[in-house]
Parts: sequence; C-alpha cells; structure tokens
Amino acid sequence: MRPQAWTVALLLLALAARALGQYDLCKSLVSTDDGAVWEQYACQPKAAPMKEYMRIRVEPPGITCGNPPERFCTLENPYLCSDECDASNPDLAHPPQLMADRERGGLITYWQTITWSRFPRPLQANITLSWNKTLELTDDIQITFEYGRPTVMVLEKSLNYGRSWQPYQYYADDCMEVFGMQPKQIRSLTPTNTTSVICTERYSRWVGAKSEKVVRFEVRPRFEVFAGPRMSSMDGLYTRMENMKGLRDFFTFTNLRLRLLRPALGGTYVQRDNLLKYFYAISNIEVPARCKCNLHASQCVFVDGNLQCVCEHNTAGQDCQRCKKGFKARTWKPGSYLPSPNGSPNTCAQAGMSTGSNCECYGHSNRCSYIEYLNIVTCVSCKHNTRGQNCQHCRLGFFRNTSAELDDENVCIECNCNLMGSAHDRCNITGFCQCKEGATGTKCDECIPGYYWKQGCYPNMCDDTLLLCQNGGTCVENQRCVCPPDFKGVLCQQSRCDGVKDCNGVPNLALSLAALLCPLLSLLTVTGHFSL
Repeated sequence: MRPQAWTVALLLLALAARALGQYDLCKSLVSTDDGAVWEQYACQPKAAPMKEYMRIRVEPPGITCGNPPERFCTLENPYLCSDECDASNPDLAHPPQLMADRERGGLITYWQTITWSRFPRPLQANITLSWNKTLELTDDIQITFEYGRPTVMVLEKSLNYGRSWQPYQYYADDCMEVFGMQPKQIRSLTPTNTTSVICTERYSRWVGAKSEKVVRFEVRPRFEVFAGPRMSSMDGLYTRMENMKGLRDFFTFTNLRLRLLRPALGGTYVQRDNLLKYFYAISNIEVPARCKCNLHASQCVFVDGNLQCVCEHNTAGQDCQRCKKGFKARTWKPGSYLPSPNGSPNTCAQAGMSTGSNCECYGHSNRCSYIEYLNIVTCVSCKHNTRGQNCQHCRLGFFRNTSAELDDENVCIECNCNLMGSAHDRCNITGFCQCKEGATGTKCDECIPGYYWKQGCYPNMCDDTLLLCQNGGTCVENQRCVCPPDFKGVLCQQSRCDGVKDCNGVPNLALSLAALLCPLLSLLTVTGHFSL
C-alpha cells in the first residue's frame, strides 16, 4: 500500500476509535518509521442487558404457585379472590422464567409464589441469578414486582459462583426494627463510603399505587460520586476505579440472589382473615452489566451456553485471566484504565530465553538460570507456592489444584493439615494429610470411632456410637466408664467377685477345697510320699 493510502487508512481507524468511545478498542494500526505496527490499548466490552443470559433458580421447592392450583386475591381488591394459579394450565401458570421474558402485546407475565395461607410461618423465597461468568455492573439493577413490593428484602452477591455470599443492600419498611440499621439514602454517600452496604426504606413502604412497582439497586448514583452529574467526567470514575481499593470489586459479581423475607402488607398488619392476598410476584429483572475481561477484550460472546471474553493482548481464559501459552515472560496482570485516555494493556510478552535456551516457567518466574555442571536451564525464585526446574511442582505443604491449569496463580493449594491430628504438614497429591493414630479426615481434624478429640485424638472407651459401657456402667465426660459396685474393668465387663465367693456372698465349695488341697499335694510330692 502506498504511504498516502496508509495515511488515509490510519486516519479512518483513528476516527473510528474516537466514535467507538473510551476503552472500546484493544488495538489499532499506527504508522512508524519501520512501517505500520499495532498499538495496544486497555479495552472492555460494551454494557449489555444480562437478563438475556441469566439462569434462574427459585427456592425452596414448592414456593412457586400452581401445584396444587390455588386462588389468590390482590391488595387492591382483597375480597375479590377470583384469580387462580394453576401450573398445569399455560394461561394460568406463573413459572420462574417469566421474570426474564420479553413482554409482548402489552400482556404482563410474571412469576408468582404460593399465598401466605400458612401464616404465622414465614413466607420466604430465594431467587438466585447465575451466568457462569464474572460480570461488572454498569447501571441500576431493577426488579419489577406486581401486586406490591416486599416489606423486607435483601439483595446479595457472590464473587465465587455461589460458594459464599455477601450483602449488596438491605430493604425494609423499618430498617432499625428489622436489621438494626439506620436507613440511608443513596444520595448521602460520599467518596469515602460509596461502597457501603446500606439499608433503604425507599422501596418497601406501601404507597397504594400500581405504578410503584420497581425496586432498585442504585449503581449510577454511586458512579456519579466520582464521575459527576450525568456521568460527565468518566476519567474521574476510571481513575478512582484504578486507585481506590475495593471499588472495582464492589461492582463485580458472578451471581446475584434476592432473599424475599416478608411480602407487601398493604400498609397494615397481617390480616389473618384473608391470607390469600399476601404473596410475591415478579414480572421483570434487569441487570445492566458487562463481561469482566480484565481490560483485555472488547467483545464478549455467547458460546455453548456460556459468556466468553474474546481475549486480546496474548491473554486467554474465560475472563482473560492468564497469559497464553508461550507468552509468559512475565506475570499476568489485568489491564489498567490509566493513563487516560487509552490506559495500559499490560500485554503478555512472549517467553524470552535469558541463556539462549527455551525456559518455560508457566508464569511463576520471570528469570531463568543456566546451571553449567548439570547442563540445564532452570527457573529462578518460583512464585505462587511452586517449585521445580520449570516451577511445575508444588512446594512442600501444598498440593496441585486439579481444576486449575499449570499456569494459574492458584495451581498450588495449601494442605492445611491439622497440626494436632497429622504426622506433619505435608499431604499427598490429592490433598489428604498423613494422620496420627486415631485421627481421620482429609485434614486429620476428626477422630475414628473409639477415639475423642482433645487437641488430638485419644482413645475413648465409652464412645456413644459404640455403646461400650456394659453391665449398667455410665460414660463420664465421653472418656471413661464409671461402673456399678459389682463390676470393674475399662468397660465394666468384669465381675468384682474374687473367685472365692459368688456374687451373692456364698462360698464357692469347689474353689475352697482346691485352695486347701493344693499346699498338701505340693508337700507330699516333695517328700516322696505321693506321686502321680
């Protein structure tokens, strides 16, 4: 291509980049003295309505109405109970997937629970939303309730695919009474507490208007604390995202969960004469977010039922969370929003050879060394609890995480052997520790039957599960048997009778004669007057 043509092409690319917006491009061609080269930028996918991809799980089993069919009323017409929920009839069913469907022709469809006919037992439901992908919120979460918003609710998030949960926001008609928290308005947050978990009363009090349906988790006002009104200074937000510890993580999640704890009451106490008007119904859930790609991708695609970042900068993985094989000359890092406006891509570099020989350290070392007398190249100062010539083994006290690839920072997991129950702090390749006598379990922190735990495992002769105390003996402190007067032994298994008397105190004639004759027989044998 002629120089003039290159100039035109580069100008068009630059204009396209400007039109796309900040962090929309991962790279572009630039002209240099050596010709056109790719210039790398930090990049992220566009925001999208994530309800298109979410999986919904409702608990407990049987909380969805319709099986068996059930009548219900509404708070607006509490004594006109002509509506019915019937799971076997498509026109009367209200399954969970209707929380994420597209309303067509003005017909509102919604998920609905059973009514509160079992009052005073709590009417509670959990709604778990999952994507099998790490996401970042970009705007307010909105949940649309039909027939009244809950008076008590909690929104939670998980960062580890539902293994653990943390609160995002509390909702109640009286925050102090229900959660022991002073109610707060989102507009009262400042740069120092913008990631606070608050309780709000704004969405829980009964207003009696059908238009008041939406409950929000307000994200945009938190962004505006740094970006200014109407998000006019995005550089300020991105700078804070980079420099303020925990800010980016606050908007990051893999799963969301709604805990519905008390339904709408219509502004009164629970009226027990008409419990069919109390239930939950959700017609829509909006989750505006983007795929988290660690600023290494501008596209996120839906492949084989899962969202997947289209990784750039020589990165790989569902979240672009590691360097590609062959590009691990230095430790993987996420991209950075700084310096503005293009950020730092932190591109993974091709593995270099410090001695002229190939040295693969799987991203756990940045340096190799040649050992002349062994004629080998070895990695130096392996990190992430690895060891070996190529940092391919785990240090003592750690074992291989089989669910992680060899170049993952979490490839080695600590054994965590119980110091009281294990022989040492090392474990085998499956994570099992070597236990002392009486101890068991993966970490040697349990006891086998017949032993009890007291800073280690000790013999337990009256283990409750073995019922070893006999003859009316009693187990004391789960450690020893206390026997009744006529018995003895560790398990009270022996009679205290001395052999001369039976257990009723009567002399045993046979034993008494034997006791008298034994000395006489011995004497006769010695003197020769008696022989066998």
